[in-house]
Amino acid sequence: MSSLGNKKIMAQNISRLMKSKGVTRNKMSDDLSISYTTLTDWIKGNTYPRIDKIEMMSNYFGVPKSTLIESENSLTISDKVTAILANLSISRQKKVLAYSEHQYKIQNSQPQIFDHPKQEIELYGAVSAGTGEYLSDEYRETISYDGIIPDHDYAVIVNGDSMLPLFEDKQIIFVKKRTDIRSGQIVIANYDQQAYVKKFVSDDSGARFVSLNKKYDDMPINANHETSIFGVVVL
Repeated sequence: MSSLGNKKIMAQNISRLMKSKGVTRNKMSDDLSISYTTLTDWIKGNTYPRIDKIEMMSNYFGVPKSTLIESENSLTISDKVTAILANLSISRQKKVLAYSEHQYKIQNSQPQIFDHPKQEIELYGAVSAGTGEYLSDEYRETISYDGIIPDHDYAVIVNGDSMLPLFEDKQIIFVKKRTDIRSGQIVIANYDQQAYVKKFVSDDSGARFVSLNKKYDDMPINANHETSIFGVVVL
């Protein structure tokens, strides 16, 4: 996306969140100790805030950074719910929580039986939940699959147990090609020319790929390792 496009999306999101929170430019600039002119430039799309300012606004509005950075159409349902919930009164938040808990209990108390006809999918190879695999665009294998097939760009098979309990050994997972990832997402990554499925984490301790199975060490992302992202796992 172009720089201009980023500014426009950011401007629209700030305006939308300000309206939802019911704050004026004067109040927001005072609350965040930023100049009125700087805030106005963001809202008009003249300039783009630094990452620390995006983090500050994320905390101010009580929403993930993705709600500020991404277009509203690309946000997940979870992102949208979080944004709305943050601006509800405590009493209304309690009602949402009670309703959500009720729906969750109903979902778990009723056995769900699905009859999915087998479909053919293209498997692009294996990704490691352990010691590393080689993933190539040249590899293709057509197999039968009898589960739900989500919108995806390619499918791979998991080798290993480092992502238990989320993914089991030999489980097929589906991937969307993306490079704009957020901390906490499950990704397919190149790490020193080997393909892995890992959780991407970026925080005050640095960026790293994390296994859900704690018997595996984190994989630091730094100048000592060649890293890139192939895509995000569809969950």
